[in-house]
Amino acid sequence: MSGKSFLQKSGPFLLVAPLFLFICLFFIWPLGSVLTQSVSDNAVARLLPETAKVASSWDGESAPGEDLQAAFVTDLRAATDEQAVGDMVRRLNSAQSGFRTLMSKTLRAVQETPEGLIDLVALDRKWSQPQYWKAITDALSPTTDRYLLAAVDLMRNDAGEIVSQPPEQTINVAIFGRTFWISATVTIFCVLLGYPYALLITVATGWKKQALLAAVLLPLWTSLLVRTAAWFILLQEQGLINSALMDLNIIAGPLALIFNRTGVIIAMTHVSLPMMVLPIYSVLLTIPKNLMPAAASLGAHPLRAFVRVLLPLSFGGIAAGSLLVFMSAIGYYITPALIGGAGDQMISSFIAFHAQNSGNWGMASALGIVLLVVTIILYAVYDRLATQRERSA
Repeated sequence: MSGKSFLQKSGPFLLVAPLFLFICLFFIWPLGSVLTQSVSDNAVARLLPETAKVASSWDGESAPGEDLQAAFVTDLRAATDEQAVGDMVRRLNSAQSGFRTLMSKTLRAVQETPEGLIDLVALDRKWSQPQYWKAITDALSPTTDRYLLAAVDLMRNDAGEIVSQPPEQTINVAIFGRTFWISATVTIFCVLLGYPYALLITVATGWKKQALLAAVLLPLWTSLLVRTAAWFILLQEQGLINSALMDLNIIAGPLALIFNRTGVIIAMTHVSLPMMVLPIYSVLLTIPKNLMPAAASLGAHPLRAFVRVLLPLSFGGIAAGSLLVFMSAIGYYITPALIGGAGDQMISSFIAFHAQNSGNWGMASALGIVLLVVTIILYAVYDRLATQRERSA
């Protein structure tokens, strides 16, 4: 009896357990890993444990003492993992320029002198400058906010205050601005094209309705890479679009439709259009079809009836479609990479660069966190607007 009672009570939890496990494995765990990477900074701390013990007694302003130099040399002799040493050198060089050359010279001296104390100041005068040791001691902390700050072109100065990065190093805010601008433009074009198309599907009947729906759903069943490659063929100078326009004597020469912003917006709009059409269509289906004829019978012009009756009632679909399109567009990578030029790459390309080329997972994770925060804010705004609209209705 008790076993049966236990099953009755735990039955609902057992049913949702697979879903909960799926969310933990494929959403919460990756998200936690990204968040950890964005504030993790152990490239230096894991190789310099003895230096970390002695560095706590250094004032941070004067030249380092022999004990700090000896601990640093001891840690370098114990560092045998070349990849870890390379990560440490890249981390220190990003904090203080000139560290790459300095560390190369120092590592050679350590390898040539396997025992005894090495006079680092005699080896290179840079070791007498406190800023190099300050870069080491600052990097000994296992956590840091430098990646999150750098993601929005900020940094900490020598006093620990948050300031803007030098103008020659500020790039991420401009890239985010470009990403949001392209995404917003694509969203607007999707609304302008998607709303009439969804309205056309709503009023169509029979095979025409099925054909229009199939035209929307078919791109969703096709690989994004295939769709982007198709636009690559269509938009090039000798592509179908330019060839057709020149054959019709509409243009004298080929238009620049590829490797620029125009091509990116065209291709992204086509890829994102189904995500705009389907939410609007689902909302239009719920609107009674006799409202527009009723407004016309009361003397309202069709345009006025549309603006005052149909458009407000379908706002939920427009808002949902716009949110889906914009949230997906800010993460586009393949389409801008193939269709766009160097000045059209979006933030996802830079995330891929930091993750794959430079091996800077902390910076890649920090840029991803900024995108995640923007997405959450957008969803919160949409949810608030939708809630207020439901209450007013």
